[in-house]
Amino acid sequence: MKTIRSRSNPTVKALVKLAGSSRERRRTGTTLLEGERLLRAYAQSGGRADTILASDTALADPALRAFVEAFPAGEHLALSDAIFGGISQLASAAGVAAVIRTPEPGALSKPVSGCLLLENIQDPGNLGSILRTAVAAGTRQVFLSRSSVFAWAPKVVRAGMGAHFFLSIHEGVDLAGIARSFPGRIIATAPRATTSLYDLDLRGDVAWLFGNEGAGLTPDAKSVASTQVRIPMPGQAESLNVASAAAICLFEQIRQRG
Repeated sequence: MKTIRSRSNPTVKALVKLAGSSRERRRTGTTLLEGERLLRAYAQSGGRADTILASDTALADPALRAFVEAFPAGEHLALSDAIFGGISQLASAAGVAAVIRTPEPGALSKPVSGCLLLENIQDPGNLGSILRTAVAAGTRQVFLSRSSVFAWAPKVVRAGMGAHFFLSIHEGVDLAGIARSFPGRIIATAPRATTSLYDLDLRGDVAWLFGNEGAGLTPDAKSVASTQVRIPMPGQAESLNVASAAAICLFEQIRQRG
């Protein structure tokens, strides 16, 4: 394990830049995972890191040190707590992190039933929560429009709690084109839709379409939806958080399919 004690070290500078810049993550095709739980999920999915790094405090724990040393990675780094803290994006540094290659989803495939079409989702926490729900619901595919937040940004990955490693995530997609290739119904939620989610038969082939947190779906996206539904809300809220709406829809579909 290589030890680094200088902030001016080129590797440290590169790590700081990667942690703080979405542009750098896109440019290099890499991202940063933080925390033992997330790293374990990545390893369990068969992943291998470019680099794993750990703070002195983390390495003082024998079990955590053994985990770091055995982690499949091209390089293992030991950093002072101060240097690690300068890289970490967490308020309380987790002590372990890894640089990984952003997994490639492969060729853009035909959408399958239960897939998610996400237009202009901007909040990292929302996207991460949606991905986590998707995995829990058995969803395999997620398609993101060009203006959506980067799916592999650290905040999204942390909110996803390892969900990324079990999904085929396609970014920068023409959602209208994807929707036209889907053989079943494209269902979108709309607060003023006349049909209730709970009155709709969801047992056939369904693709779910969700839009931006504030603006909702654009007119172009709405035009590809074959059905619009509302989620009944007897309370005073005007709308639901998009992550909550996605969870309700996916699990209503599961309930109907038994």
